[in-house]
Amino acid sequence: MDIKIFTDGGSRGNPGISGAGAVVFDDKGIELGTNLKFLGKKTNNWAEYEAVILGLELAHKLFDKKTQEINFEMKMDSQLVQRQLKGEYRVKEDSLKEQFLRVHNLIVKYFPNIKFTHIPREENKRADELANEAMDEGGL
Repeated sequence: MDIKIFTDGGSRGNPGISGAGAVVFDDKGIELGTNLKFLGKKTNNWAEYEAVILGLELAHKLFDKKTQEINFEMKMDSQLVQRQLKGEYRVKEDSLKEQFLRVHNLIVKYFPNIKFTHIPREENKRADELANEAMDEGGL
């Protein structure tokens, strides 16, 4: 089984009001679940990492112990976060090191078969909607 997780984080101002969203699709393109979270005042990159965490937590909730047997592809429009998670870029910013570690720990524990793919913004509309919804809810 191949599962796709789309994630997006954003901030209005950098740092500014921020939110994160994630959506999980099965191999037929059926939406299995969503997760979103208002993050308060954070940077865009911090929010992108939080979206990855939300996506991993949602996938773990949906598939529990079966995560070990499933091929996951996490798609995001943040090239920086994607390349850091693939080990192509170092995490230099102190505020992102803890976020990176949280993602790393989830991957080691639950997701032995995961790859990270950078996609254009236009292909990430559903996760972007969720991140904006989170910002709208929190910004009231």
